[in-house]
Amino acid sequence: MTVTLPTTKTKPTTDLAKQSILLYGVPKLGKSSFASQFPEAMFFECEPGLNHLEVFKVPTYSWEAFLEACKLLAKGDHNFKTLVIDTVDNAFKMCSDYVCAKHGIEYEGDMGHGKGWALVKNEWHRVLTRLASLPYGLILISHAVDKTIETRTGEYTKTTPSLPDRARNVVLGLVDIILYGDSVSRKDAAGNLVVDRVLRTKPHPTYEAGDRTGRLPEMLPLDYAAFNSAFSGTALNSTAQSPAPGKGPAASSSNPGSTPAGKAVKQ
Repeated sequence: MTVTLPTTKTKPTTDLAKQSILLYGVPKLGKSSFASQFPEAMFFECEPGLNHLEVFKVPTYSWEAFLEACKLLAKGDHNFKTLVIDTVDNAFKMCSDYVCAKHGIEYEGDMGHGKGWALVKNEWHRVLTRLASLPYGLILISHAVDKTIETRTGEYTKTTPSLPDRARNVVLGLVDIILYGDSVSRKDAAGNLVVDRVLRTKPHPTYEAGDRTGRLPEMLPLDYAAFNSAFSGTALNSTAQSPAPGKGPAASSSNPGSTPAGKAVKQ
């Protein structure tokens, strides 16, 4: 193989259908519904829960089935543009079970010197990297969990994807956008309590989020039309409304355990 040095700079990818996204949040928030609206989406169904949606899906309840679906997609003989792993938590468990069975062990820790952990991580990294390199969008759906973070001055709670650390670290380094699906409460003009489902996109001490593209606002509705409009920089021609002004990260949450600005540091 001949290697040559580049003579021109690469152009940033501005096609939403080519982004790698981690989307996580509490169950029943609407994460799968949101992902199903991406261009020509195809779901790796790693756990039940898609029966209420009209989607293209491949039941992948084993790592062998997952790998077979990946091979078929890599051939390119299809019209899909977005691949959705729902949920990535279950996909990782299947990966771990597969590697353990292959090496005749029950748990990664049964191999000495961390070899079992390394084998699982290598398989996980290999397959996810291959999927992300395909010319399609990739959406990884996960649940949310609150973790206690200890510092020299105290501790606080941070909401993160529920993946184990060894799997989460691979995912976080792979994706372009990390979206935290949250819910915030507010009062409307009549004084009634309204709960908005939102996406948080920027890093914050009390939840995991990020946007390498720099195209997204700090918070926007959990609505595909609003998300697509924000990413593309076009005017939104839909009934989707932005969260009420002033209801950013400091807004109260319907889940007290995930209130970004309300998580006091314990001294």
